Amino acid sequence: MVINGGTIIGNNVDLFQFLNIGTNHNTPAIIGDEVYVGPSVCIVENVRIGSKSSIGAGAVVVKDVPAGSTCAGVPAKVLNYNDPARFIKHRWELPALHQSAVLMR
Repeated sequence: MVINGGTIIGNNVDLFQFLNIGTNHNTPAIIGDEVYVGPSVCIVENVRIGSKSSIGAGAVVVKDVPAGSTCAGVPAKVLNYNDPARFIKHRWELPALHQSAVLMR
């Protein structure tokens, strides 16, 4: 994995092998809570990955991913909104205050 040091990653995020999160302009990605990021995904520049979303294997994310969506492809496009958070296993319980703050991102 190669992850830019300024990337913000939420809680209960599953990251898989060969992931790249990069930036050339000091504007790294922001990833919400309970996000599934499949293997060989590339997240480019200043994008926001919404909470409870999933990104399919090999996707190249160049635009924001809406919360609660599944996206895949090159470039990544929204495929559906059919409970993508189902892929997240072994969740850590978060205090209610933190959950509401993250949803506001």
